[in-house]
Amino acid sequence: MNTFLRRVCVVVAGCLLPVTGWSQDWTRFRGPNGTGISEARGVPVTWSEGDFRWRLPLPGGGHSQPVIWGDRLFVTVARETGNERALVCLNKHDGKELWSRSYRLPTKRLANRNTSYANASPVVDARQVVALFVSEEHFWVRAYDHDGKEQWSRDLGTFESQHGHGASPILHEGRVIVTNDQDGESSVVSLDAATGEVHWRSTRRTKVSGTAYGTPCVHPLAGGGVELLFTSQSHGVSSLDPASGALNWEAPAYDKRMCASPVVAGDLVIGSCGQGGGAGNYLAAIRLGGRGNVAKTHVAYTLRSATPYVPTPLFRDGILYWVSDGGVAVAVEAADGKEIWSERLRAEFFSSPIMVEGRIYCPSTKGEMLVWSTGRRFELLARNPIGEGTHSTPCVDGGRIYVRTFNHLVCVGSR
Repeated sequence: MNTFLRRVCVVVAGCLLPVTGWSQDWTRFRGPNGTGISEARGVPVTWSEGDFRWRLPLPGGGHSQPVIWGDRLFVTVARETGNERALVCLNKHDGKELWSRSYRLPTKRLANRNTSYANASPVVDARQVVALFVSEEHFWVRAYDHDGKEQWSRDLGTFESQHGHGASPILHEGRVIVTNDQDGESSVVSLDAATGEVHWRSTRRTKVSGTAYGTPCVHPLAGGGVELLFTSQSHGVSSLDPASGALNWEAPAYDKRMCASPVVAGDLVIGSCGQGGGAGNYLAAIRLGGRGNVAKTHVAYTLRSATPYVPTPLFRDGILYWVSDGGVAVAVEAADGKEIWSERLRAEFFSSPIMVEGRIYCPSTKGEMLVWSTGRRFELLARNPIGEGTHSTPCVDGGRIYVRTFNHLVCVGSR
């Protein structure tokens, strides 16, 4: 299949998604445009450890999600010994390491035991893979070809945060979009994907404990063109012009840290905020469009019962689905927030759920992959082993699902 066909896009569920039938689905955090929805077929519903296609140790820890292009899988890791961060390339068929590029960065112990120094996922396309390596002193953006040769690097400066860095980059029309909402000097930066030169830098408001961990998505506008959607405590849900970085609108309707990424749900965009322990977490749906500050005019509804702090929701066919950090699976009418069902799963989650063939998959902190139904009736379909706990979101490629656990990478699915 030629490069043109690989990049053909269709509009599905209100967002731009890659054409199905080609396996290049999971090229960024949460797959196609960050929706968390794969059109793959054949991913198993139930399995045992004996059904693992392979399970191999990673050369470092972390919580980032793997990404895939062709036969190659890319994942970031952090090694406490020597303060090393690395981008590792594996063969997706057997998990064998093809190459690794590592860097030493100054490291201090993070305040939160649930985070790591390898939270941000890489992003990949036919030409390159881009990864972030962030410490207090440096914010490195580095691009490589698929054989590991560095194409360029760009240091965006210092990074200040209580819990480390976590927002993943995206690629859009020849640009690398990097979110840098932190406790210090904040910005969103657009870099030329071929050279690393700064295309634009959009200054963001700084807020104490305001580091944001969501990854942006691209939203097509009714009159043509697109906007970039972001989540942060300082700006709430916000829209930037991808050509200039200018702020189109913002809804600063959130008073706590935003870890989840934005989710487009019809004519709404969903954002959630919270804090450790879950006290005061809430989700707010913002009507798309408007100009300037729309917090007083465009908040469609706010929900406070069993809402997520870290996991990002899913949207399909008019229904919004999520799982709370404490393990409550919820489905609501996306248009008005009316609850359809709510069920306790007896598990805890920092991973974001994904959807495959109308089923929701989400791995727990204790090492199970829970699978449940979508639609108007809840059914728990499976509790599958993944070997150990994880805070990482799964990656789907064809009929296989890949899960990065605390110390391993697991592949389950078609042979």
